[in-house]
Amino acid sequence: MPSGDQSITLGRQKARSGRSGAGAYLLLTGVVTLLLLTNAVTGLALYFAPEINGLLREDNSAILTAYEQRITELRLEVDRLHSRQYAQMGDMNLQMHELVQQQEVLSEQHEYVRALTEMAREMGVSDQETGPDTMTTGSIAAQPPAFTGDTALLADTLLAMQEETRIALVSLSDAATLSTDEIVSGLRSIGIEPEPMTDGVGGPFIPANGETGSIIDEANAVADALARYQSARQALLNAPIQLPVGGAGAITSSFGNRTDPFLKRAAFHSGIDFRAPTGTPVLAAASGTVSFAAANGGYGNMVEIDHGNGLKTRYAHMSQIGVTVGQAIAGGQQVGRAGSTGRSTGPHLHFEVRKGGSAIDPSRFIAAGRTLAAYLQ
Repeated sequence: MPSGDQSITLGRQKARSGRSGAGAYLLLTGVVTLLLLTNAVTGLALYFAPEINGLLREDNSAILTAYEQRITELRLEVDRLHSRQYAQMGDMNLQMHELVQQQEVLSEQHEYVRALTEMAREMGVSDQETGPDTMTTGSIAAQPPAFTGDTALLADTLLAMQEETRIALVSLSDAATLSTDEIVSGLRSIGIEPEPMTDGVGGPFIPANGETGSIIDEANAVADALARYQSARQALLNAPIQLPVGGAGAITSSFGNRTDPFLKRAAFHSGIDFRAPTGTPVLAAASGTVSFAAANGGYGNMVEIDHGNGLKTRYAHMSQIGVTVGQAIAGGQQVGRAGSTGRSTGPHLHFEVRKGGSAIDPSRFIAAGRTLAAYLQ
């Protein structure tokens, strides 16, 4: 068992050992703390150092500048899109305005063309393929379409209508020209030359203004062709080419030298005789004015009609006269009835054509009438 002195000595040694451990711990803690503080101070120094701080600010500015440039580019693109949209809207409004104006012009042209086609129909002029009825109810007579907002559709429709109408008008002009040429040729064969027509065809002048697809040139060509046709047809109606009796109208004695039925010797026959029982209607060979209506020696009861241009026709041996001097007569109108008055061997119609007071062969006129009969309807 340790003595008292030894116990005191051991206690003192333990106390010194405890103090030494606590001091070491405190020393270690201080070192760690000092290291932490040193790191913090170093970090702050580095952060606040001009070079490092400038570098950080430079990186952030570059990023911000890139974003700002992108935003600016996007705004410019939006502005361009808006400008393009506004331009397109302006072009569309301009196109709509032009189409509406074109539609109005087409409406005015349509009225002119419609009047021409109606006039052609009344005259009997028609396209050989379509005919006047089809043309007045087809593309020419179709009203311009109403605007529905589709500018492309309206433009295509208007262009198609103009082209169809133009083709129809050209065809109608050709038909009128061909008909006129046929009439003029037939009239010239009997010595009649139609005079140019100076009135009777008209309408408002609508300038084409150099527009593509305009139909006014073709419409004016139709108007000219119809004027010539009307002149030719009027001359045809005044030409004594229609049969003066109804039915077959068989010819029993021709124009020229023949044996006189009474004296039985050669004589000149100034007309042609048609077989016609008493009472058969006698018809005017063309329109004109009655210049004589009474008994006239060997002609018996006779009617004479003046057709103008020095042409006159005579209808003799009638049993009855149905017209008076000065009366206007239309071609095919009844002027009396056949009989056997005057120097006649029996019921018939003596028919004469005279030009400038001289008798000419009526058979040429009758032949021309058969050729041109379609234009007399």
